[in-house]
Amino acid sequence: MATPNYGYEKRQRELAKKQKKEEKLRNKAERKSHGDGGADEQDASQRPEAGDGSDSGPSSAN
Repeated sequence: MATPNYGYEKRQRELAKKQKKEEKLRNKAERKSHGDGGADEQDASQRPEAGDGSDSGPSSAN
């Protein structure tokens, strides 16, 4: 009989927890963007994903 792979099980739990947390953050951002100034909030949520700094030029001029 094979022994349980506890490391694999732990990793799967961690990944599930991380996915759930990210989904909660996305839902929270959606609710916030629908509440007031949807386009502004949507742009703000996309900035961290870009990460290359190319968007920082025009936004710093505002």
